Order: sequence, then C-alpha cells, then structure tokens
Amino acid sequence: MPILRALALPGGDQFVTELRSAWEAGDAIVPVDPRLPVRARQRLLDTLQPQMVVDSDGSRTTREGVPTQEGDAVVVPTSGTSGDPKGVIHTHESVRSSALTISQYLDVDPAHDRWLACLPLSHIGGLSVVMRALLTDTAVEVHPGFEADAVTDAAQRGATLVSLVPTALQRLDPSLFRVILLGGSALPADRPANSVGTWGMTETGSGVVYERYPLPGVELRAVDGEIHVRAPMLFRGYRAGTDTIEPFDTEGWFATGDMGSVAEDGRLSIHGRRGDLIITGGENVWPGPIEQIIERHPDVAAVAVVGRPDPEWGAAVTAVVVPQNVVHPPKLDELRARVREELPSWCAPKKLELVDDLPRTPLGKVQRNRI
Repeated sequence: MPILRALALPGGDQFVTELRSAWEAGDAIVPVDPRLPVRARQRLLDTLQPQMVVDSDGSRTTREGVPTQEGDAVVVPTSGTSGDPKGVIHTHESVRSSALTISQYLDVDPAHDRWLACLPLSHIGGLSVVMRALLTDTAVEVHPGFEADAVTDAAQRGATLVSLVPTALQRLDPSLFRVILLGGSALPADRPANSVGTWGMTETGSGVVYERYPLPGVELRAVDGEIHVRAPMLFRGYRAGTDTIEPFDTEGWFATGDMGSVAEDGRLSIHGRRGDLIITGGENVWPGPIEQIIERHPDVAAVAVVGRPDPEWGAAVTAVVVPQNVVHPPKLDELRARVREELPSWCAPKKLELVDDLPRTPLGKVQRNRI
C-alpha cells in the first residue's frame, strides 16, 4: 500500500532527491513549508495524515497516518479562502499531463533549457516547476526561496526558464531569461515581452490558461458567472484524513470559485474570487479593475480594495493603501477622480484606509480575508 511522505524541506537538492525516492517507491509526497510555526505544522499533519515526515536534518518520523491510492503523486496543501488546510491530490497522470502540455507550449528543449525553481515548494507554483523538469528530463536548479541576487546568478549560469510572481519580477532584469511565467496576482501592464501571463490554481496543477487562452486539452465555461474547468491535468480530489472529496459534476467539470467570462474564441476574463465581489447600493463591484487604476497613482505603493459594512450602501468600496511616503499619502478625492475617469461612479472608493503593509501569501497574493 503506497504511503504519503511529508517533506518538510527547503528548496534544494535534498527535496528533489526525496521526491524522486518517493515516486520510485510508488509513494506520494506532501510538501510542508519548513518555516511553519509548530502549531500550524501540527495542524497540517493532523489534517493530511501522512505516514512519514522527512525533516531537513535527515530524520524520518513515522506516523499512523492514512495510505494514498495507487497512482497518487502529490498532495499539495491549500487553504483556499477559508484558512482551513486541505490537501489537493494530484496523480502521476495529471502531473505528467501538465508537464508535457506546458513544455510543448513553451517549446522547451531539454538539451539547452534549464528551469529555475525559486518559489515556495509548498505551493503549486514552485512545486510544479520541479515536477515538470523531472518528468521531461529537463535540468532544474532549486532554491530555498526567492532572492534576487541568487536568481540573477542562476540565470547567468544558464537558467533559461523561471516562474515568478509580479513582486519578484520587479527586482530582476527580465532579459536574463528566455521565458518568465507570471502568475499569483494582478499582472503589471508594463510586463516584459518574454513573460507569459498564466491563470490556474492548485487544483489545476499549475497554469492552464496562458495569455488568456486555454492550453491544448483544457476546456473552460462560465456558469452563472463562475469559471468551470475540465482538463486532464485536474486534481483527483481533496484529502482530509480518511476522506476524499471529489468536487466535480457528473461530466467532470470543476467549479473554480473564480468569477469571470469566456468569449466565443475561448479567451478568459477573470473578475475575481466569488468572495471578493462587493455589492454596494445594489451594484456589483470587482476590486481588480479599481486596484489597477489606483496602483498607478504615484503616491501609492500597494492597494487592496475591499467592502466595509455600511448602513447606507450595504458595503462601502474602501481602498486600503500602503503609501509611498507616509508624510504625503494620497487623498481620497484624488483616487476617486482617477477611478471615475475609467469606471462607473459606483466603483470609486468611498473610504480610504492607510496601512503600513498588506497581508500576503508567500506567493505575494493579497489575503483579503485578513484586511
């Protein structure tokens, strides 16, 4: 019976070796962020129930745990919007499908290309780079995290392909790479020509939409404004202890929780997560377009738009802003005027909150539920 091995390891050769070893034995792995506090780590292990934990000092701890199914490759932790840990189960079939499809799309040549993995391996954005490289026999260099000088050095030594988030891109010379995959948050309008904007999630095994069009084999549809996906790289289900939850309809479609639309030619437009929608005065307002406008204000370093309870409007559109200079923060009237130039008047923020920073995930995505 195959077991689930928890790899509580930083990015590096040891992680790759342990992943190979697990797969060769027919086991699956769950990557555990070694930076987790003790309680958070224990909560994750109690939920996902691995039977072995491998730590960075080389120690292996056996647990009672719960076996995996034949063919399972990885269980990737995700908290979604609820904050409760759950495991996304990917099979060798789904992982291989993702690896081969993306490699073909990017015209990856194993003889000349080299992947760089510098995003957290406890997230699909970093882990998928390693798995993709292994399954296509492409060289890969794995870092414990993003550090601009180390990434630059890797590129100068031959790394040609990398997956980044926009906050990391700002600290690099993008011309050092042949291709940069970008995901994780709103893409910058002035991103480099060698970047590829992606959309996907843990459940899709990596990006399945590149430059707003689905990859070969990926089907998209919008149902009541929610994006559904059907694809060979979709996960098998959610793991929670002895239970496996399979959130698919009878035809194999997965409801992503992302709201948007799909054009006749297949082009995808994403408005935001279902829970991000602000209903103010009876009007539906999505934060993304507003944030993109406000971010262009010279006095704004970062912004998140949320709805605050309001007795008159139901929810008041509120701009939570990190100013470039606390001595000269942006003014609410200025932000409202900018938004009203491009969007309907009800999208203009009614309130402004100034903060020192915004809570983010390790991949740079703003955690709205903590604002």
